Amino acid sequence: MKYSEIVHYSHPQHKLRFEYSEFPFKCDGCKEVGIGSRYKCTVCDFDLHMQCAIPSPAFSHSFYTKCSFQFFSRPPGDKPRICNACEREVTGFLYHCKDCGFDLHPCCAKLPMVLDDGEIKLYLYRKVSASCQKCGRKGRSWSYRSSCKNYNLHVACVKDMLVENWQGYLGEKSVRKFDTRIPSLKNTLLTRNKSNSKAKKGLEMAGLALQFVVSAVLGDPTSLIAGVVGTMISKA
Repeated sequence: MKYSEIVHYSHPQHKLRFEYSEFPFKCDGCKEVGIGSRYKCTVCDFDLHMQCAIPSPAFSHSFYTKCSFQFFSRPPGDKPRICNACEREVTGFLYHCKDCGFDLHPCCAKLPMVLDDGEIKLYLYRKVSASCQKCGRKGRSWSYRSSCKNYNLHVACVKDMLVENWQGYLGEKSVRKFDTRIPSLKNTLLTRNKSNSKAKKGLEMAGLALQFVVSAVLGDPTSLIAGVVGTMISKA
C-alpha cells in the first residue's frame, strides 16, 4: 500500500513524503542502492525504499518453505550477515529467519517471481545451471532466467554492476555529475551467438532482459523505471 506521507520510527523528527526519482539514491534503511519510488525527508536528505518504509512484520518465501522471516532494523548478532539472494553484506534493515539463519535485504525479499512486459518474460530462480549473461559463470546467487532459456542474469551480478557504476554518484548532490556516470550496461553483457546479426539480436534481447532485472533489483519493477534504464543502455 502506498501513502503520500508517513511517519517512520527510523526518522521520527520529520515526516517522509512519497516521491519518484529517476536518479539513484542510497536507502538509509537497508543501505542498498535504489531508484524510482521512495519515501524522502527533504530536510535531512533521508531516503527509504518503499519496501523498507512499509515492510511486512513477517513473511514466508517460496524458496524457503520451512522458514519464517521476521523484519529487523539491524542485523542480529555481532557476525557479518550475507543476503542469500544477492550475496551482498547486510548492514541495515533485513528479513531474518531465526531457525535457519537466512537473511534477505527487503528489496531482495520482495523480488517479483516473474517479470513480463509482453515481449520478454523472466522467472526468478534460486539456482540455475545456465551461465550468467554478465559473468559467464553458473550457480552463484538467485537468478532471473528468460522463458526461452537463452538469457540468465545473477541478481548478485546486476547489483554489483550498478554499485560499481554508481558509487561515484551516490552522496553527490549534482544531477549534472550523474550524467557523466551513466552505467555502460551494454558493454557488460556477454553473447555467445556466432554470426553478427544473431549477436546483435542476442545483445538487444539480453539488454532488454537486463533492464527489467535492474528495475526489480533497485526496488521498483515498473515500466517507467525500465524505460529509464533502457535510456542508459542506449547511451552506453
